[in-house]
Amino acid sequence: MVERESPQGKRVSLFVTCMVDMLYPDTGMSVVDVLTHLGVEVDFPMGQTCCGQPAFNAGYRQEARQVAIQFLKAFKDAAVIVTPSGSCGAMVRHEYPRLFADDPLWGDEARRLANITWEFTEFIVDGLGITDLNGRLPTPQTIAFHDSCHGLRLLGLKQASRALVGNLENATIVEWDNSETCCGFGGLFSVKMADVSGAMLAKKIDHIEQSEADAIITGDVSCLTHMNNGLQKQGKRPRVKHIADLLAEGIRDGKSVE
Repeated sequence: MVERESPQGKRVSLFVTCMVDMLYPDTGMSVVDVLTHLGVEVDFPMGQTCCGQPAFNAGYRQEARQVAIQFLKAFKDAAVIVTPSGSCGAMVRHEYPRLFADDPLWGDEARRLANITWEFTEFIVDGLGITDLNGRLPTPQTIAFHDSCHGLRLLGLKQASRALVGNLENATIVEWDNSETCCGFGGLFSVKMADVSGAMLAKKIDHIEQSEADAIITGDVSCLTHMNNGLQKQGKRPRVKHIADLLAEGIRDGKSVE
């Protein structure tokens, strides 16, 4: 990655991702609410579909390129791209330049979009230089974090979410030794290696149950889905939330008392 230009003052194009679009539209709206709260103008390119990561991870590079080209077309007018997913963000940032490395038609655009793509919390903290949303949760909550694998290991995401949550009134961050432990989802891994994935999930759920946290916060709805489904199948309370939903809850409560 080359050094990126500052995104400050630029219009944001929201890359909402497949799972947020289909399963968690309220999380997508939470992203918009938080960005709007910060004075950021947001648009939503209607041509967006999948980023191509499932096909890419399965080794179907040509099929992944076809899907990725649609992404390049959809975001051709974007000045800044923000996504509520470290996983999909990592695909665009790290894999698009490789996927189109020798492509004379799409190579430059793939590299351009890679350099203007930001994960949601990374954009706020590292891009805008904001760590305090002046928010307050409606009730006191203890918060632990699940650092999703792609976001943590490919994008270096960790401190931005903690800074934002740590500055919310009524939020107390608790240390958790299992924040970097994989939940077992891994996209196609959970399908192709279901038994191994299930064993990893069982361990993660045990750790969640042993934690002192009221909520486990993550930046990827894929991990959220995997963990909450596992908890529900065991008759336990879903406790995993997306960071955007928690932050939106904080600013909404903050607005209500002004």
